[in-house]
Amino acid sequence: MAKAYTPGLLVTTHRRHRCRRILPIAGDVNVSKGDQVVADQVVAETSLPGDVNPVNLANQLSMPASDVMDCMVVKEGDTVEIGDTVAQTKGIFGFMKTTIPSKVAGTVETISPVTGQMIVRGAPLPVQVKAYMSGEVVNVLPGEGCEIEADVAYVQGIFGVGGETAGTIKMACQAHDEELDAKHITDDMAGAIIVGGGRMTAQAVERARAVGAAAIVSGGIDDADLKNMLGYDLGVAITGREQLGITVIVTEGFGDIAMAARTFEMLKGFAGQEASVNGATQIRAGVMRPEIIVPLDAAPPASEGSGRYEEGQLEIGRPVRCIRDPHFGVIAEVSGLPSEPAVLGSGSKARVLEVKLPTGEHAVVPRANVELIEE
Repeated sequence: MAKAYTPGLLVTTHRRHRCRRILPIAGDVNVSKGDQVVADQVVAETSLPGDVNPVNLANQLSMPASDVMDCMVVKEGDTVEIGDTVAQTKGIFGFMKTTIPSKVAGTVETISPVTGQMIVRGAPLPVQVKAYMSGEVVNVLPGEGCEIEADVAYVQGIFGVGGETAGTIKMACQAHDEELDAKHITDDMAGAIIVGGGRMTAQAVERARAVGAAAIVSGGIDDADLKNMLGYDLGVAITGREQLGITVIVTEGFGDIAMAARTFEMLKGFAGQEASVNGATQIRAGVMRPEIIVPLDAAPPASEGSGRYEEGQLEIGRPVRCIRDPHFGVIAEVSGLPSEPAVLGSGSKARVLEVKLPTGEHAVVPRANVELIEE
């Protein structure tokens, strides 16, 4: 019998998670296989070459390029500071000399008698890669980075902005459908991962940023609020590099939508524990979802029936989230998988499935209008 599959977001109290921590260019790896690391530990570091600053000395000295070398005060390999003299003409009887001060700090990389240009390379830019997630180093890639594994609770969101960060989970709302406003954000949430319920307001995000929170997570956000925070429309670009001063993640979507009760209760159960979050999102090829990772002290015992579904497989009894009206945001249970396409209200045909709603009612929805709640 053929199997049916559909995309889904992972929300689970346990999985064995691995993350790769890789340098942009070759550098030093500071850990060894078997080491235990914490989220903010630097596991690898390197230095990127500094900025290249060309200086057209022939133009500034008003002479042919071939004569520039006779006027140089510095040579290749010398270090210069802003204001240091790098070239000077001989003048007339020692007077009326033209002096060229350096406008940048760095190292003289080249001086060309062909072009009359000097290249000053700026100071190297240090790059540090942190562990991001507490766990065990299971693989070391010499000169590149490492791989870290841990037993974790894991939540994928719908959308996020801002990069990697870590902090203590603190609950700001008492219910999964309670709107997250500025009044819920307190001064003791500095450095925390704030978990709300329903839509988070722009005022809540601003207040969280003001108190120094690491991240804020809730069910939804208004797209106009997001645009005002960023100052531009995101379109379909990859997120994660925004300089907001805080990472923002929504678990359900845009608008006035509550966090799934299951997700809320799971995060509430981990209140007070350290977690790592990443708002990076990409909805095109090579899909990336924002994530919340809570390292566990030990793997919990396997629950009955765990692993009985393939990833992405639709089966009777599996929980799904409806992502289109009229049941948008509802968590339902698959109750039937008709094999034949059905005629929709629009008159078109599509593959459908039957779901049992929380009210006990049954509904027929297109398979494209649901996503799995992966466990």
